[in-house]
This record gives sequence, C-alpha cells and structure tokens, in this order.
Amino acid sequence: MNQESKLSFRNTGRISGLLYLVVVITGIFSLGYVPSKLIVWNDAAATFTNIVNSEFLFRLGIVSGLICYTFFLFLPLVLYKLLQPVHKTFAIYMVVLAIVSVPISFINMQNKFAVLSIINSGGQEKDLVMFYLNQYDYGNLIVQVFWGLWLFPLGYLIFKSGIIPKFFGILLMLGCVSYLINFFGNALFSNYSELGISSYVRLPASLGEIGTCLWLLIMGAKNSVISAD
Repeated sequence: MNQESKLSFRNTGRISGLLYLVVVITGIFSLGYVPSKLIVWNDAAATFTNIVNSEFLFRLGIVSGLICYTFFLFLPLVLYKLLQPVHKTFAIYMVVLAIVSVPISFINMQNKFAVLSIINSGGQEKDLVMFYLNQYDYGNLIVQVFWGLWLFPLGYLIFKSGIIPKFFGILLMLGCVSYLINFFGNALFSNYSELGISSYVRLPASLGEIGTCLWLLIMGAKNSVISAD
C-alpha cells in the first residue's frame, strides 16, 4: 500500500468515525435524553403536560432521530469500504443487517408525528398520546434486533482486520448478544424493564460502539488489513 493509499485508507476510517459520532450523539439525544425529560410511562397526564409544555424539545427529538437514521444508512457503506477486504461475505451481512433497520425506524417515527397531531389539534386525548408513544417504543424494540445483529459481523471484521484494537471487536460481538437479550427479555417478560438490568446488559454494545467511533475518528484506521477469506 503506497503512501497515498495509506492516507486515503486512514481518512476513510476517520469519515466512518465521524458518521458514527453523529449516530451516537443524535441517538443518545433522541432515544435517551428527550424521553427521560418528557415521558413518564405510568402517568399519561404528566407525559401529556410535559410534551405540551416542551413541544420544541419533543420536535428536536424527532429531528435528531431522523438525522441519526439517515447517517446510519451511510455508515455501514463506508465501513464496508474499509472491511470488505477482510471477509466480503461478512461485510455484506453487516451492510444488509444495518440498512434493514433504517426504513423500520423511519416508519416507526410516524407514531411521534401522530402525538404532535393530537397535541396541535387541541385535543386532550392523553391516553391516545400514551398509546402512540408505546407503539413507538414497541417499534424500537423490534428494530433493536437489527441494531444488535449488525454488530456481530462488524465486531468480527474489526477483530480480524487489525485496523483498530481487537478489544472493540469483542465488545461489539458481545453487544450483539446484549441487544438480543434485551429484546427477548422485553418480548417475553412484562416486568423485564422493572428489573433494572437492561442498561447493564447493553453496556458492551455502548462501550464497543462509542469506543470504535472515537478510535476511528481520532486515530483513523490502521493501514494493515488481514484477510480472513
């Protein structure tokens, strides 16, 4: 790999890191911060009041989510360019599993727009607002399957490639398992969220994704790629 190719490869790594950073920041804001400020799951009246009083924050959450999903559409394509020399089949799996989640996420966002429609119509259907928020939450539960599955081929490719530390690859593969555990836990047990273990189970995915994102952004991708084909 000549000097120009090495520079291009490293810059591609930094571009993927930048895309990943946008996904991480907007995802945390839309999926974590905004709901924590506005939604009280066992109190429809309080939730309704919070959204009415902080409608702009609710709208920011929607826009942030759509930005997140848009950047997530391009992220695996850039990562494919980096990782396909390692194992082309696994790289294709990574892209497909990631991209499948995007239309589901966009369609699911209609539930939040439905909440806005109710509020802006002057209605007081607090229970209906809660219904749509629950539908949105269930939609996110479904899409988490793909948010988890794409991490396994990504983690495997990173582990085999040598472009960033193998430790992040291990965390990402464990992250796949953690997403699936949370999905099946929520799907099978009505009180799973009350156990308070979800955030701990999700920790490998969070550390792996944030760590991968920051390493690629700051350090870029190492020049050597080990083929596993």
